[in-house]
Amino acid sequence: MHAAFEKVCALIDAEQDWAVRHSQAIVRIPSVNPKFQRGEGLNREADVQAYLAGILDGMGLGTTRYDVFAGRPNLIASLPGEDETSLMLNGHIDVVPAGEAARWSMDPFSGDIHDGRLWGRGATDMKSGVIAMIAALRAVLKAGYRPRGRVDIHCVVDEEAGGFGAIDAAARFPICRAGIITETSYGRILPAEGGLEWVRVVIPGRTAHSAWRYTSLYPQPPGLERTPGVNAVDLAAKFLIAMRDLEHDWAMTKSHPLMPPGMNTLHAGVIRGGAFADERGVPAMMENPAITPDCCAIDIDLKFLPNEKTADVRQAFEAFVHRFAQSDDWLRHNPPRVIWELGGLHFEPMNTPVDHPLVQSLAAGRKSLGLDVEITGFVGASDAAHYAAHGIPCAIYGCSGNNAHGMDEYVEIDSITETTKVLAGSIMKWCGIHDA
Repeated sequence: MHAAFEKVCALIDAEQDWAVRHSQAIVRIPSVNPKFQRGEGLNREADVQAYLAGILDGMGLGTTRYDVFAGRPNLIASLPGEDETSLMLNGHIDVVPAGEAARWSMDPFSGDIHDGRLWGRGATDMKSGVIAMIAALRAVLKAGYRPRGRVDIHCVVDEEAGGFGAIDAAARFPICRAGIITETSYGRILPAEGGLEWVRVVIPGRTAHSAWRYTSLYPQPPGLERTPGVNAVDLAAKFLIAMRDLEHDWAMTKSHPLMPPGMNTLHAGVIRGGAFADERGVPAMMENPAITPDCCAIDIDLKFLPNEKTADVRQAFEAFVHRFAQSDDWLRHNPPRVIWELGGLHFEPMNTPVDHPLVQSLAAGRKSLGLDVEITGFVGASDAAHYAAHGIPCAIYGCSGNNAHGMDEYVEIDSITETTKVLAGSIMKWCGIHDA
């Protein structure tokens, strides 16, 4: 195996321009997720998939393209082999908006190369990773070897808006025994990822004219028969303080060996207070402070640890909301609503053991190249969650770059070559090889 890996690496070095050239090409095809921004020439996910399909067809893989959303196709490619050592390689091709082009040092979709970096929106998040995983399989095949296990390549849409492309692909196609998601990882191996929920807590109140607010705050003489309002924003402020205490408690009492302390946060990212809630719990009137607000909707980004279960986390959070409500006479009789999976968003945790053969195959590749091995956890959320939900052991491994979702995004050219080699080694070690 060592000699075969050296042969594959030599080929990657000799043809390193291949991966760089194709990374440039797809960076130059704007594929902004239309859920964030629509515009002429911006939403070309289908063109990226057509470009990649041409490469994969040329490698002899069978390819399938189908729409997850109208005009937004997934691309699935497969190299037949044994199921027992089958491997899935995943990358997303949608990108976030580039923002104001004048704030970039170059055209956001230029794909320019200078200072050893390839620049442009999607360069590091994560079009270079998509090309690296394809380049890795190409190098194995071109060097004269064929994986024994089946290799599936999933190029998916919509990761930036919740991963609905990967959710569909994971449910629709045959399950592999392991998977690598080629998100940017800076050369680190990431077999663990926390779960993520978007949850809304709707605090109820009671409308009234703001002029009578004092009647609910201070003792009034007998005979005053006005019904006082109940300010949902006031109650929400108390709830946020209580939730901050819960966040601290969870940080101090829960941990995972690969995750930084306290990454299991409860982040109140959107708060809307006002009157006359709709069926979503969102107030219809938010522009008249003379009305006592009868609802406050708090949207929370809730992260939990890789070794926790979604059902347990949901139960614990709902129990906290119930306890909070019991501390207030109004809420005791008018309990808050808890609404899960806002926008359909839900990420299961990933918790692949460090000693799993897939993880060790990536570590072996780095060691063979004389590189350090760092195995840690991923603090964000990725498409790995949607495959882990089907019981597929996964790890994240990809290129190095900077400014993802920001101005002047780039990927390090050398890291594309390095990542391609490590991925090729993992394919060979996990799947096994024989002469083509």
